[in-house]
Amino acid sequence: MLQDATQASTGKAEQEIRLAFEKKLSHVQKVRLENKFDETTPSLDFTFIDKFVLGDGVYRSDPDAHEGCELPCKSNMGQNIGCEYPSSCKCLEFAAVIEEELERKDSQLFQKYLQEKAKSGYFADTKGLPKRFPYQRPPKDNPLVPAKLQKFYLESRYPIYECNLNCDCGPVCKSRVVQKGRKVPLTIFKTANRGWGVKCDEDLIKGEFIDTYIGEVITNHEAERRETTGGKDKASYLYSLDKFVDDVADLTHDTCFVVDGQFMGGVTRFINHSCEPNCRQYTVSYNKHDLRVYDLAFFACEDVEAGTELTFDYMDKDEEEEDDVKRKREIAANDPDNKNKRLCDCGAAKCRGYLWV
Repeated sequence: MLQDATQASTGKAEQEIRLAFEKKLSHVQKVRLENKFDETTPSLDFTFIDKFVLGDGVYRSDPDAHEGCELPCKSNMGQNIGCEYPSSCKCLEFAAVIEEELERKDSQLFQKYLQEKAKSGYFADTKGLPKRFPYQRPPKDNPLVPAKLQKFYLESRYPIYECNLNCDCGPVCKSRVVQKGRKVPLTIFKTANRGWGVKCDEDLIKGEFIDTYIGEVITNHEAERRETTGGKDKASYLYSLDKFVDDVADLTHDTCFVVDGQFMGGVTRFINHSCEPNCRQYTVSYNKHDLRVYDLAFFACEDVEAGTELTFDYMDKDEEEEDDVKRKREIAANDPDNKNKRLCDCGAAKCRGYLWV
């Protein structure tokens, strides 16, 4: 076999590699491969998976033990799509409070809430306070329109809580979107100058769910070891599950888990960076008590025309002022000792110039 490979023409070898990759891709729903530039193919070292793979030292709660919502939530509420009262739904127990609304309606209760929040943090008692379900349901006259993330969440960094299998609201509950998986067709394609990228084969509306970032979940210690030995690009595939760091005593940046999607993961592993992205990554949880393992979900943060490359900000920062972007660019350009910096080629008007990884 080795002799055959060495004697085979380059074109034939590339064809065999492409067939092998497409065979892997055939097990992934609604995804295709496109290369209009040459005969190359993504690495065969990559394995497609459909859920997190837990590494050594990593644990998560059993789905059967998740606490679900109960009365007043039930399956025939909310026009038979479940969960009608966000202030009472147990799945939203730790969801963000709409503070502006609370302050406007009851200033005394608002001050009491602020005191409780300062005292108890993540576990503050917010029962009965104004909240929102995460998704806006499709209009009655056009059920084909996808559910979309509410503006309250889309324009913030609040964790998103979905109902789970133990809830009384039923499987069609409007608060279950990410857990049902990707619905949109995606293409892994060769870009002109940035390797492989991802695009959607249909129009996306602002707030529409795209897919999750999955991979091997490892300890932070193991992530640091891999980053040290994996080269400067390794950090591009490592995402810390640190959303709830400091919300409990034993959860710190050193003890949180990390998702490594470089060699096993999903289609989103191929999404490129942009300093002005059209997608954004959000924390989505189906178990409010598990602060260590949750989903990293991509939503469109603007309307995206079919065929447009999907991008997100690898730095995952909120909107920056132009002066801040200019300052960071100058710091990077004049810092010869920063061995991890590399030029950013996203082409955005507000490009930071360098990508820190």
